[in-house]
Amino acid sequence: MDAPEQDDEPTLEGGYDPDAVESRWQRRWIDEDVYAYEADEERDPNTVYAIDTPPPTVSGSLHMGHLYGSTLQDFAARFQRMHDGDVLFPFGYDDNGIASERLTESELDIRHQDYERREFQELCREVCAEYEAEFTEKMQDLGTSIDWNNTYKTIEPRVQRISQLSFLDLYEKGREYRKKAPAIWCPECETAISQVEMEDEERASHFNDIAFELVGDDAPREEFVISTTRPELIPACVSVFVHPDDEENRDLIGETARIPLFDHEVPIIEDERVDMEKGSGVVMCCTFGDQNDIEWYQAHDLPLRVAIDESATMTDLAGPYEGMSTEEAREAIVEDLEDEGSLRDRWEISHAVQVHERCDTAVEYRVSKQWYVEILDHKEEYLEAGREMDWYPEKMFTRYEHWIEGLEWDWLISRQRDSGIPFPVWYCADCDHEIMAERADLPVDPLSDEPPVSACPECGGDEFEAEEDVFDTWATSSLTPLINAGWDWNADSEEFTMDNPELYPFDLRPQGHDIISFWLFHTVVKCYEHTGEVPFDATMINGHVLDENREKMSKSRGNVVEPDEVLSEYPVDAVRFWAASAAVGDDFPYQEKDLTAGEKLLRKLWNASKLVDTLAPADPDEPAELEAIDRWLLAELDDAVADLTAHLEEYEFAKARDRLRTFFWNTFCDDYLEIAKTREDNPSTQYALRTAHRTFLELWAPFLPHATEEIWQAVYSDGGENLDRSSIHTREWPSPQGYEADLAAGETAMEVISALRRYKSEHQLPLNEDLESVSVYGPIDGFEDAIQHVMHVQDLAVLEEPPEITTEVASIDLDYSSVGPKFGSKVGEIDAGIESGEYEIDDDEGVLRVAGEELEDDLFEVELERTYSGEGEMIETESAVLILE
Repeated sequence: MDAPEQDDEPTLEGGYDPDAVESRWQRRWIDEDVYAYEADEERDPNTVYAIDTPPPTVSGSLHMGHLYGSTLQDFAARFQRMHDGDVLFPFGYDDNGIASERLTESELDIRHQDYERREFQELCREVCAEYEAEFTEKMQDLGTSIDWNNTYKTIEPRVQRISQLSFLDLYEKGREYRKKAPAIWCPECETAISQVEMEDEERASHFNDIAFELVGDDAPREEFVISTTRPELIPACVSVFVHPDDEENRDLIGETARIPLFDHEVPIIEDERVDMEKGSGVVMCCTFGDQNDIEWYQAHDLPLRVAIDESATMTDLAGPYEGMSTEEAREAIVEDLEDEGSLRDRWEISHAVQVHERCDTAVEYRVSKQWYVEILDHKEEYLEAGREMDWYPEKMFTRYEHWIEGLEWDWLISRQRDSGIPFPVWYCADCDHEIMAERADLPVDPLSDEPPVSACPECGGDEFEAEEDVFDTWATSSLTPLINAGWDWNADSEEFTMDNPELYPFDLRPQGHDIISFWLFHTVVKCYEHTGEVPFDATMINGHVLDENREKMSKSRGNVVEPDEVLSEYPVDAVRFWAASAAVGDDFPYQEKDLTAGEKLLRKLWNASKLVDTLAPADPDEPAELEAIDRWLLAELDDAVADLTAHLEEYEFAKARDRLRTFFWNTFCDDYLEIAKTREDNPSTQYALRTAHRTFLELWAPFLPHATEEIWQAVYSDGGENLDRSSIHTREWPSPQGYEADLAAGETAMEVISALRRYKSEHQLPLNEDLESVSVYGPIDGFEDAIQHVMHVQDLAVLEEPPEITTEVASIDLDYSSVGPKFGSKVGEIDAGIESGEYEIDDDEGVLRVAGEELEDDLFEVELERTYSGEGEMIETESAVLILE
């Protein structure tokens, strides 16, 4: 496109230059705090729209998911800012999790185990700060209307205090406990993880049939066979289980088995949880292989045998396999079992393995002391909290519901990591009594800070051990509504208060569908337990951006689309137009055609604005009475405004975009502007033009913020220095103005004008060429003068009755794939009968009678042709028939 030289003054001269326009407005919006939220405790919370934005994990650079999700949030923020006024659109970074640690290790090529905790934490802060600065710049380049004065990091002292306050409050309410128990463990990250951080992954493995010997001379048989995919757990075997209804194996119950290779003896116990259909129906219990092992361990008070350590390395309990990885030990044990004669069969399988979603490492189960939030007893309350929220789309509630119904563990919140928010806890060295930090002292780090007491209140001991674990990152990011509302303990009133109570509960929680069980659920848990309220009124769940073949983007597949490449080729506003192309909640493919369409729309908006600027003064007076065609346009505009407002209130961005584009491009640009060119001195048309143009800019503003701001400032701004007052993005959202017109008649009149314009073009006639006589059958009452004037029709007649039009059969197409097998050799006669016209179509019965046969309606298709035999030429539109003489 032609690009003029741009200075700092908006102008409509030349072509639209997105590079200059977009960067200029991005700077000014930030520099002049156009989107700043001014806190006010006295403000009516019903006049504030607060967004609980997701803090992205600091683990790399901007990807298409960030671009898409942030743009959807911005649509909501910009619309609500114009619609209701005050909007809080904050921004944060989640920089205290495993992802940040792994980023630091990768970036610096180091291992956290090689550093002192404080030293490694400092390295994490430095690496994250660099990525955050780059990420912030890229987010600002998207033109999002974020309030950059309201930002936070989940590792900053203020947030650490809130996170530790949350821990203390739940502890005092009896909602937290510390327990030595089996926990899900990631050997790669060397930390406990929660149920939500696991996912199933299909992996190749082997089933191994292994013979176990029975002990005792009076044993009912010599041996039995168990099937397992994890022979490396044999040294950790503590019992064997049989279902009480298993007729084939119930004789084993009460006997004792000897473990192959390791020779220790274990009891054989009955339990109804055994799956008789799996393998031989006899199962070994090891501490621990899976959830069943844990349940049996607890239910039957079994001993603990730890054969695998925190890094998935075999312990001394594994004897000659000590020091091997689990994979190495698995193969070595299978070989030795075969040599010993205990391996009876082995075959390949593919099965689901539970892995840590962060690193794809198969999880283990280890006994350790961990902190938990009790949630299983409140599942119904969390479900009810979910029902109180509005879900966009509604179907996403099912995912939330299924997650809660499937919960089997309380929420494990402690992590064995180096970087994170520490637990504000010390333990008595003598009796292990928990010593909690004082609220006034938070945030604290027990590794460097002293406990608040000099003697244990339980036993009087004076030696204390600091808690070394840190919080799970979700234990902090689940507090984002409270962080943004300024939740804190008020020592004077001895209660929790908020600096900005008007924000809570938040109006919207936007996020991806992949973290419903992570972020959304945990936020409901934390905020509900602290405040007794649901933390937000509505949640908007976005889908994922797929590649053009609807495959998930993956670096391993080589199908990743980089935002930097897209933004270097297309204007930001065109990318925003693309982001509104799919229904919220749906995964959708990245397609360049939507970006190209966005570019074309920007040019259309720019050129239409220039044309309007030449046809009408910037602020014409409203005439005493509008002419029919102009009143119709404004009535149609009222209808569009009502539709768009309803769509945007329901977060139906795709419907709003498509409705607006169709009306703006087809009705306004292609039809009405062409009419306006012939009526440029008409005060009624001038007023309608300017009213519609201003409204279009306001309606497009949430979608195309840069282009609309540039045009608005060039044409309608009062020239004041205070952008916050003159920006199109702080104007009031349009509302229907009550214009009334016969919309159907106006639409038909537009069809007639378009048809006549097309007729002149096809016959190479100038648009101002007179047409002698045109007759119209169709509803155009009140628009006759407009049609005559615009299309230079000398004599326009409105017909009371339709012209004599004959409908004839143009062709009959047979479905030969069905007709051939059914009628065989008669197909030729059927074709001949149709060709000669010797057939009958019975519309009542839906059959074709030809060549002595009846063909049902699924065997043929009739194409009709309408012809006019009178004087003149007939043109048909959707709602009218025209006769030109």
